[in-house]
Amino acid sequence: MSIDINSSQTLDIKLALTAGSEMSPQAATVYFGYGSNLWQDQMRQRCPTSTYIGIARLKGYEWFIYDRGYANIKTAEDKTTEYKHDYTQEVWGLVYRLEPEDEEDLDMNEGVPIAYTKELLECELWEAKHGDKPDRGKDPKKVDMLVYINRKLTTPSKSRTEYVYRMNKGIKDALKEGVPEEYVKQVMRKFIPEVEDSSVAELARKQALKFED
Repeated sequence: MSIDINSSQTLDIKLALTAGSEMSPQAATVYFGYGSNLWQDQMRQRCPTSTYIGIARLKGYEWFIYDRGYANIKTAEDKTTEYKHDYTQEVWGLVYRLEPEDEEDLDMNEGVPIAYTKELLECELWEAKHGDKPDRGKDPKKVDMLVYINRKLTTPSKSRTEYVYRMNKGIKDALKEGVPEEYVKQVMRKFIPEVEDSSVAELARKQALKFED
């Protein structure tokens, strides 16, 4: 399901979790982060009251860097593959619960409605419980999540240097939380080299706190 969300609206998503879960059923904005917001330290700075929920997979979409130099996703095209499991036909990310103030701040950081627009897309969620990383061996829950996307600019491009720094921080956190390593290899490493340029560290950390284009 895809629903356009006006930037002035606050998403109010009912995340109904099973009995025994750490989270009781409640209204919340459930956000799917697939770009530099994989970097949990960046999310803590941008959205200090956000709560990490787990990892998720968005099927039928493709991850890439678009012409602004940042991550984007688009509807995946059918194609032949050499891989046993084709991760180019899905997007993995970390999931956070947002308070209204945090969502407003995130909208500004994401450049809504110019750089991205907001949609609700159905994702598969594996929850993190009791401090443990999610178990991908269990069946996921299907949850509609807030996703930032630019459907107009879909041509792959080159990542900005400071963004490579932030993405590598995010990739480390994503792998730690259970995002498949093969997804990183097949998809993200096409655009994000595994290098750490200390010369852009200061700029990257400033951008992590408050993005400026």
